[in-house]
Amino acid sequence: MDTANGLDPRVLVLMGVSGCGKTTVAALLAGRFGWDFEEGDSLHPQSNVEKMHAGNPLTDEDRWPWLARVADWIEAELDAGKHGVITCSALKRSHREVLNRRGTGIVFVYLAGTPEQIGARLAARQGHFMPTSLLASQFAALEEPGEDEPAIRIDIGEAPRQIVQAIVDDLGLGSPASLDKP
Repeated sequence: MDTANGLDPRVLVLMGVSGCGKTTVAALLAGRFGWDFEEGDSLHPQSNVEKMHAGNPLTDEDRWPWLARVADWIEAELDAGKHGVITCSALKRSHREVLNRRGTGIVFVYLAGTPEQIGARLAARQGHFMPTSLLASQFAALEEPGEDEPAIRIDIGEAPRQIVQAIVDDLGLGSPASLDKP
């Protein structure tokens, strides 16, 4: 069982709308600690990728099979006694409830930014199946995590390494503190 620094195995789910920096920050965070990393978008069924690429927003009906795959990855990590980091938009509370179906071992890291900040990032991004035109639908669907959810909110106004440090500081990962927070 991986309990480095006395931490019970946890999976951090970096969440937020497309373009908020989930993949960049998650890869840096996982690399910093040597934790497993999964790009949640790689778990989308091909039909979802095609739908988004065509400029059509996903419905919850489209998302359920994908969210089940993400939840399966999370549970496999926890069952193996490992720490991990995965990206997933997790826009709605109901989505996060699917991901946190066991009720323990997960912390949502909400990367929060304004539509203007994220729109500028999306406009500069190349090679991603999610077009800028779908950003408004993502913000419309977004339900920020409530105080009763295992989540922290991190502003995306800084550079990725500073965002990683803010996560580390907020969760007490720079010391032998536990991830039992928040």
